[in-house]
Amino acid sequence: MVDFNSGDALERCVASLRAAGVSTVVVVDNAAPERRVAPGTRDELDPPGELGSARLVRPSANLGYGAGVNLGAGELGSDVELLLVCNPDVVVLPEAVDLLVHVLDERAELAVAGPMLRDSNGSIYPSGRSFPTLGESIGHGFFGMFWRTNPWTARYRLLGADQQRERDADWVSGACMLVRRVAFDAVGGFDQRYFMYVEDVDLCWRLRREGWSTRYVPGAQVVHEQGRSTAARPYRMLVAHHRSMMRFAERSTTGYRRSMLPLVAVGLIARLGLACLEHLVRARHRSPRGLVE
Repeated sequence: MVDFNSGDALERCVASLRAAGVSTVVVVDNAAPERRVAPGTRDELDPPGELGSARLVRPSANLGYGAGVNLGAGELGSDVELLLVCNPDVVVLPEAVDLLVHVLDERAELAVAGPMLRDSNGSIYPSGRSFPTLGESIGHGFFGMFWRTNPWTARYRLLGADQQRERDADWVSGACMLVRRVAFDAVGGFDQRYFMYVEDVDLCWRLRREGWSTRYVPGAQVVHEQGRSTAARPYRMLVAHHRSMMRFAERSTTGYRRSMLPLVAVGLIARLGLACLEHLVRARHRSPRGLVE
């Protein structure tokens, strides 16, 4: 897992992984060096506590999510057949890892298995989605900001009964996924040009091109307390998200549709502006004195 000042959430995550029988836990600490001695960072928690049983890797700079995962995977020996990639703010429920392992064991062509993700309030965060078409990307990207039930978002997120049904999917969320090591290594792991976001879509897309499949397994469940690490730098994360969406559009769009990429770029810039404005308005609304917190 890749951590950026997740505080006590990281301890809960490591404890849940140990309880689920994960043999080796590697934590890549992407926090800036000057912040590693601040309250809630690794130096305070390791050791004692649950992190005393985890292997800690401290790169010299914040590598981003995909590059951090690749670094952590490199710390494991070649005899490790399965990699559980997860965010530090998830709690893996009992039997979840065993169920994912069983699914990969049953089908040799599967490279990835992903669990159901639940928010801390119990609501389901949609995983096991389809690769977005250009039309769905435009519709979901713009209308999804203010019209949550629009048809493009519904098709892209596969809401409703699909989230309760085990099935093959185009991709599953990188917040928690079990990956076959041989497949992960065959495609070079995560594309490190994605700093944050969309690297999970990209990984599953490249695996699909190499003949591998992905499975969504709702019987395996994790609780995901979203946004703890990204909340401190929301605008930087919004920029990273939109940049990653453009990179995936460039990679996955073929044929005559590539002529529309300049229009996609303009649309993403406009959407980024709207997203920043929306965050600013919400932040002002939360502050009792009208100041951005």
